[in-house]
Amino acid sequence: MAKGAPDVFDAELPPSLLQTKQRLTHKIRLSRFLLSVVDPRAYLHALKLLNHYNQTHVIPRRSITTGPNAAISPTSQFANPSRISLGARAHVGAGCFIWAGPHSGRIDAGDDLLLGPNVLLTAANYRFRDGTPVSDQTMDEASIHIGDNVWIGAGAIILPGSRIGSNAVVAAGAVVRGIVATGEVVAGVPAKNAGRR
Repeated sequence: MAKGAPDVFDAELPPSLLQTKQRLTHKIRLSRFLLSVVDPRAYLHALKLLNHYNQTHVIPRRSITTGPNAAISPTSQFANPSRISLGARAHVGAGCFIWAGPHSGRIDAGDDLLLGPNVLLTAANYRFRDGTPVSDQTMDEASIHIGDNVWIGAGAIILPGSRIGSNAVVAAGAVVRGIVATGEVVAGVPAKNAGRR
């Protein structure tokens, strides 16, 4: 700032710009509560959420193959669960998406898998030819294979056809497409070697 120039932070603001958040009275809070309790849209939305949870977690959990002592977060979601296999002591963190392909793409993981929160494993991906809406195109499917004792950090994405060797680590936020060698640590987008375990 030039010497002698007025400091805009020192200038007094007109009272109209110094408004604070209005405090709600007990009467207003009570009326809001009562209106929300009698509003049927809230109950319809709750039924939609219940149906979504049932379709993406509760029903699929019956079809997933898991080894003993697997721990799966109740906020994780699954697609095509009959083609998903998790080994013993697998730990699936909050908000994970594990999507096998609709026809042939499998997701097979060994023992002691650790998935951080919000990890996406998908064994299918849409094509994107010009001139056709993406959602109308068929999907390319390729199975994902994950070895034993693999740690996949928060927010990582594992794309179709990836193979992750035993004892490997995938850093948070990494995007894996291809092969991660046994004991390799990968990070970045796309994921590249960042060391050895």
